[in-house]
Formats: sequence, structure tokens, C-alpha cells
Amino acid sequence: MQETQTWRELLGNIISDPHEKQQLAGKLGVSVLTLTRWIQGESHPRPQNLRLLLEALPHYRPLLHELIVREFGALSLRSSEVGNMLEEIPSEFYSRVLSAHATTPRVLRFWSICSLILQQALGQIDPRQLGMAITIVQCMVPTSAGQVHSLRKRVTIGSGRWRNGVEQRFSFLGAESQAGYVVSSGRSVVVQDLTRDLLYPAQRIEGEMSTAISPIMRSSEIAGCLLVSSTLPDYFSLAHCTLIQHYAELLALAFEPGDFYALTQIDLRRIPPYQVQERYFKSFRQRTSSLVKEAAQTGQSMTIVQAEQVVWQQLEEELLRLPPDTL
Repeated sequence: MQETQTWRELLGNIISDPHEKQQLAGKLGVSVLTLTRWIQGESHPRPQNLRLLLEALPHYRPLLHELIVREFGALSLRSSEVGNMLEEIPSEFYSRVLSAHATTPRVLRFWSICSLILQQALGQIDPRQLGMAITIVQCMVPTSAGQVHSLRKRVTIGSGRWRNGVEQRFSFLGAESQAGYVVSSGRSVVVQDLTRDLLYPAQRIEGEMSTAISPIMRSSEIAGCLLVSSTLPDYFSLAHCTLIQHYAELLALAFEPGDFYALTQIDLRRIPPYQVQERYFKSFRQRTSSLVKEAAQTGQSMTIVQAEQVVWQQLEEELLRLPPDTL
């Protein structure tokens, strides 16, 4: 390689191959076009993007850092947020989750393990409580044809403007969402600025500026994904993304074997926005209670959990039948 005069020239040489360029864009959460503009000097990366670039190219880091400093001045390799964050899940926490998996009754296992993991993850990924929401998204039960047509937000926790305890969430997601892309492909996604780099489909929630999403998988099958949203742009470093992936792997323990589906079964459809869904959710409790009562009157046994599952499937069918102009 000829002597490089600028970091832009070096970057251009490193990612001259289109495949390499696409891979780096995915790691940084920017578009290929953005990388091209950096190389050509048409735009300047934000400081957080420069840090991510250094983390993504460890073999070139010394020279790349030197050349970046020539243009932008001194650059810290770690943001203040990353500096305060543990880079690994503590080993003692793994022990707590394994213990909960072994000792918690099956009917309570999902909620117990998810609550435990979400609280730990929030404290580790957003220690300064700058504003984050972490949500577990699960595949809906397949149709009679064996296809998964939508996803459902199951549990969420938040800090900052989204502060709350661990709670259940009512919301469907489909092919129009980033979560839908992750579940359909089985690949993690990070988007550093939802107002600027729209590589993937998205339905933003209020205040959401950046996202990192990892699939929840067991072997080659998928149960859903772990969706992490921040109120800040350029929040997620490679260390954050690795940590989120590890938490997604740990969350697989919360799911039953039957909750995982082959990627060939994932056939997501477009789901109406939350404002439309909300009208249907208002009758959820009443419909659930009615199902339990009807079962009792006919001498059948139906638990609240079973009734809720039936109602979720009914709601999914109703939303998927809505005309295209509601999407």
C-alpha cells in the first residue's frame, strides 16, 4: 500500500472492495453513501463515528488514529458513556440467571428471567440514565400454514424520559420495522441516527434517536429480538453492541423450545402503526375475560394465559386484514 497522506485516503484503500464497504457500514450504523462522502471529503464524521471507526478497524488503529488527529485534533478512543460501562456481563450475573432458570416454576420463568436480565442490562448499557428503552420482542405463534406473520413487544424497561419499572407492552411489529428486519435475517442491526441514516425500515417511537437490535436465537432458530433504543444519536459503540448481543444470547434461556422458529418460517407482513393498533387493544382485557367465562360455561378449562394467547392471535388477524391505506 502506498504511503497514505490522510485518513480519508487510508479508509478508501481499506474498503475499496464493495463487500468490505458494506460490512463496515453495517458495523458503524451508517449508509455506504455516507462512507463514500467521508472518503471524498464531502462530509465530516461526528466524534462518536470516528471512535466507532477506530474500534471497527483494529489492525489499522494506530495509523488511522494518527491521521484523524492531524485533521480533527486530539480524539479520545472511548466516549464518556463507554468509559463508565463494564465491557462484559459479570460472571456472577450469569450464575444468577442460571439459578433462576433451574429453580423458577415454568409458568413464571419467562417473566422472572426477563425482568432479571433487563434490569441488569439497563444499568450496564445506560449507567448515567441518559434515556434508554430496552424491549424484548417475540415472534407471534405461526398460522396454520406454519408462517410467522408478525412480532409482539412482550416486556420493556426504560430510563430517562422512558423511565419505568419492568412492564408488559401492547404492540405488534412487522416487516415495516427494524425489529422485523433483524428477525427475518437473523442479523444484528445498529442505526446511529434515525433522522439521517435510514438503511433499514423503521417506525420510530417519540424521542428515539438511535437503536441497536440483536436476534434472540438458539442454534439456527429464532424466537425474537432484543431492541435497545436511545434518546441520543451516535450512542452505541462496538462495545455496546457486543454487550447487547451477549444479553440477547442470555435471554434465550427465558424462552421455551417451542418458541423458536426456523428462519424459513418467518414471513412478516406490514402492521398498521401503533395509533391504529391502540384502538384494538382497548378491548383486550374484556375479550380475555369473556373467553375464560365462555369456556367455564361449556365445562371447559381455560387459564388467563391461554385466553390471552387466543386474543393476541385474534388481534393479529384483525390488524393484518386492515386495508392498505391504514398502514
